[in-house]
Amino acid sequence: MWTTGRSVVGRSGLTGTMHVMADAPWVNKLYYGDNLDVLRKHVATASVDLIYLDPPFNSNRSYNVLFKERSGEESPAQIEAFGDTWTWSQETEELYQGVQTSAPHRVADALEAMRKLLGDNDVLAYLVMMTARLVELHRVLKPTGSLYLHCDSTASHYLKLILDAIFSPERFVNEILWKRSSAHSDAKQGSRHYGRVSDTLLFYSKSDDRTWNNLYQLYDQEYLDRDYRRVEPETGRRYRIDNIQGPGGAAKGNPYYEVMGVSRHWRYSRETMDRLIAEGRIVRTSPGAVPQYKRYLDEMPGVLVQNVWTDIPVINNRSKERLGYPTQKPLALLDRIIKVSSNEDDVVLDPFAGCGTAIDAAQKLNRRWVGIDITTLAVNLIDARLRHTYGERIQESYELLGIPRDLGGAQALFTRSPFEFERWCVMRVDGQPNEKQVGDRGIDGVIRFPLDQKTSDRILVSVKGGGTNPGHVRDLIGTVQSGKAAMGLFISLRSPTKAMIEAANQSGIYMYPVNGQKFPKVQIITVEDLLNDKRPNLPTVTLSPYFRAERRYDDKPDQLELGY
Repeated sequence: MWTTGRSVVGRSGLTGTMHVMADAPWVNKLYYGDNLDVLRKHVATASVDLIYLDPPFNSNRSYNVLFKERSGEESPAQIEAFGDTWTWSQETEELYQGVQTSAPHRVADALEAMRKLLGDNDVLAYLVMMTARLVELHRVLKPTGSLYLHCDSTASHYLKLILDAIFSPERFVNEILWKRSSAHSDAKQGSRHYGRVSDTLLFYSKSDDRTWNNLYQLYDQEYLDRDYRRVEPETGRRYRIDNIQGPGGAAKGNPYYEVMGVSRHWRYSRETMDRLIAEGRIVRTSPGAVPQYKRYLDEMPGVLVQNVWTDIPVINNRSKERLGYPTQKPLALLDRIIKVSSNEDDVVLDPFAGCGTAIDAAQKLNRRWVGIDITTLAVNLIDARLRHTYGERIQESYELLGIPRDLGGAQALFTRSPFEFERWCVMRVDGQPNEKQVGDRGIDGVIRFPLDQKTSDRILVSVKGGGTNPGHVRDLIGTVQSGKAAMGLFISLRSPTKAMIEAANQSGIYMYPVNGQKFPKVQIITVEDLLNDKRPNLPTVTLSPYFRAERRYDDKPDQLELGY
């Protein structure tokens, strides 16, 4: 059984408690919400084959700032607001106490030791949050399952100690180094350290009986030129020669006989040797030389993948994969992990789904998957990425859970996170939401539409989930005018009053220069309208920012941009 008693909102918009039976057909799942909550409520014990997680943590943030104590004497500016880590709070303290009382003793002891070592600061808060989640991730893994935790040198050593406590040191398999960028110099910024070009992946398994598929890489050219320098004239096949003498001689039971006039202890029986000679696999490099085995390059699988990965380049501005997501990882990285540590139809879980690279790779490799992310931006981006890459029919293969599908869900999202509510509304109208909830001057996002092939104009979007009045509409009109934007769109969770509608009607008219079509300068639309697929009356929108990827499923690949 996957889960019982989950209260979610699916694509159909239905709410309530749903029970999934053990024999129900599998449907992939993409959750919006806190992964700790989702794991505890919706993911069954021993139900997942492979976990990959890339929890938010920024190497570029000052390491010393993370360790500063939070005291009344310290200026809040010294520990800047930062979206990619957690901060010590009452919630963190409660979670810490929860780990102390409910986690295995060795996990609680490890976290207590961390607190004594580090003090109550942001690094400890990060480790507390991660510990609670890693305990749950260990629970949901099958005995044959594996976990890959993607991190950097700022916290990898602490996370390894936590993982040792949860999995046990014997379940540690590898520390993988991924060279994520080429050599570079940041001396101009005044740094005094070696170039930081790698990330770490900590690889643990639930047991020794983990799923494992050998994966091979091509040999490097230096090795080929040295070891496979010989070429067979008749076929053009490259080959090397290997020793066929029996190691240890008679003491190891190797047979002794004559081959091509040379008597030795050989590693093959007489019958096998005769067959290899008949096949042309036993050769001599010169008259009188000891016979050797001819090993063809095209028969070799390659070299086993090692724990230092230098062959997977980071995504750059020219990459077709690039979505504009700040921590996006290349598809090849997840492709390798999933191929090695899972089989077709296995379940892959990414609890920090981000822009969905692990989910995309799992889909491509015929794995089942579960993705979780706490931001509507990420969940909508993954939804768009899957539909764009594999076609609209892919929607039938997964459930999108937690994103509002009715007015009650929208109200719940606003209550839980007003900022996420604003971002969700902006994305519903194909706009670009604000990255941060600071200094927005009442503007929560921007919609762009083309004027010609090179230029575009803007529609400013203001979202209100609480009380509204005509002043809010007039403020938007003033911002549109002062910002020299083309239009404004006011999105309201509540129905607009007559005075608000009158204020919008007095905003004037915008004429689209491409075809002369006229539009109200400022428009009002409700969340209920958006949920009913009613669209505002706008010029043709340039679906903007976060998506530029090659479609791999449809018959006609394209380079559409999706507006998330």
